[in-house]
Amino acid sequence: MTLSTPQLRDGYRMMLLARAFDRKCEELFQQGIIRGSLHMCIGQEATGAGAALALRDDDILITNYRGHGHALSKGISPRAAMAEMLGRATGCCKGKGGSMHWTDVKKGIMPANAIVGAGLPTVVGCALAGQLDGLDRVAVTFFGDGASNQGTAHEAMNLASIWKVPAIYICENNLYSEMTPISKTAPNKDLAERAAAYHIPAEVVDGNDIEAMFDAVCRAVTRGRQGGGPSFIEAKTYRVVGHMIGDSQIYRSKDEVEEWRTQRDPIMRAGAKLIERGLTAAELEAIQTSVDATITDAVQFAKDSPYPDVREVYVDVFAEPIPA
Repeated sequence: MTLSTPQLRDGYRMMLLARAFDRKCEELFQQGIIRGSLHMCIGQEATGAGAALALRDDDILITNYRGHGHALSKGISPRAAMAEMLGRATGCCKGKGGSMHWTDVKKGIMPANAIVGAGLPTVVGCALAGQLDGLDRVAVTFFGDGASNQGTAHEAMNLASIWKVPAIYICENNLYSEMTPISKTAPNKDLAERAAAYHIPAEVVDGNDIEAMFDAVCRAVTRGRQGGGPSFIEAKTYRVVGHMIGDSQIYRSKDEVEEWRTQRDPIMRAGAKLIERGLTAAELEAIQTSVDATITDAVQFAKDSPYPDVREVYVDVFAEPIPA
């Protein structure tokens, strides 16, 4: 399926928002305002935006520790997201989850976590729950190329196939498992080949092309809603920043990074498509200006918000309140 011009414009804004958010987080981290660790998705924004355009609000999304773009594209509030980054009570996890644990159940965004590959088994449960409830929703999980080597990935895909649940596995293959080239840890040129062992339909797409992502996810969504079971999508993409803040990136060349940054950037490509469809440079600039205003507002909201009360430390952690 092809994106309409309004859809492509929406997707373009989603990608700009994801990048601007991560860039602002990088700035705030360097200022000591954001603490902990930070994994940015700069360069990979088309995967989340393309998928989100193919999903409904009630469809389930399970992201990972590099998932800011996924959650923002699915509709999480930039204010709540930034407040979470600053550890404030108005954050999407009340300031207690941080960068790797965003959630907004009303938008179908289930709690993320920092465990590599944890979303693969979790998405089976979410997809099964909808199936048992007689719903036609699908459940999507994002994971990296390195996570495809986790044992849980194979156990999960096996279960998903046996039960024919409407789970969609999106592998963001950015070529590096943290600092190790995936070519040194997996024999497959295309990781999508692994899905064949579980009789799961799979395809490889250009993960930096928002329309290609949308098209592939639409097919997977249709299959899932119609009872066809799980799907596997390998999105070939690239992060143009380090694995995390402080990554020296000695494992790849500057020329390689520069090529992806200047020749294959997903935002530049989407912008060029919009220009071809009749939008003007001024209209694209207006979208950027709107995004910048959204980020400025989110930061101010976060800074103006209180920190969580120390008495809230165990709230939402245990199923039952701790006795006084």
